[in-house]
Amino acid sequence: MTSGLLAANREPAPEATAFGAKDDKQEVRGAHPLITIITATYNAAEQLPGLIASLRQQTDREFEWIVVDGASSDSTVDILRASSDVLTRFISEPDFGFYHALNKAIASVKSKYYLVLGADDRLYPNAIRLFCDAAVASGADIVAFAVDVNGKVVLSRKGQPWRRGASAYISQHSVGTLIRTALHQRFGAYSNQFPVAADSYFIKTVMAAPGVKAEFSNFVAGSFADGGISSKDLLLALTDLYRIQMATEKTPILQTALFAWNVIKNFPYLARCAKNNWRC
Repeated sequence: MTSGLLAANREPAPEATAFGAKDDKQEVRGAHPLITIITATYNAAEQLPGLIASLRQQTDREFEWIVVDGASSDSTVDILRASSDVLTRFISEPDFGFYHALNKAIASVKSKYYLVLGADDRLYPNAIRLFCDAAVASGADIVAFAVDVNGKVVLSRKGQPWRRGASAYISQHSVGTLIRTALHQRFGAYSNQFPVAADSYFIKTVMAAPGVKAEFSNFVAGSFADGGISSKDLLLALTDLYRIQMATEKTPILQTALFAWNVIKNFPYLARCAKNNWRC
């Protein structure tokens, strides 16, 4: 792992955590845990056991976990029913995609913060503990940690939102970003205008607003699996991100040039996908 980075599975000193005293954390939590984990699933029976194992291994088990399943036809629901020791509640019904499912989950969140996890994502054992401590110590609206993507540590707060979009602030929406639930009352739900990158639009909108506070850390929260639709359909992802940049930046010519460069740079891959009926 990159020198100077701390993985969330390293145990802090018992008398205090990396971000604040445990007594403070207990005061802030109130009637509900500080964090709710939300997961959208569809036919995720192969991936879910690993996620559930990582939740069971958390050194801080004071969290809720809500799953919104899109009426899976495999054994996803059976696995969820057998996970009541970590699962708070789930629903299984048809939905209109990932962000629709997330919006349904967020509507039932009672905690101050939520964390998105995919069925194939994994948290390191101290992740919830460190997220809680960072949130309590900073009072931030967004708490961004580093994540492991295919063995490479991706940091938060890289800067240059005109070039990197939401990646200027966060490592990944899933696994690496703790979000204050009340932000959705101010900025709305995840937009249905962006089918694969609505989280990027939300993060960019939030981070550009006055009074929003963010906390950035190089602790590695866990591993992010890049097998979602944004990875499989690169052209759709590039187009979505271009539209978001056009909506959030004041440099349309520059954004168009960057979009064109990204298409040219990835053209061999896109051409292969097109030949294969976009099954990349």
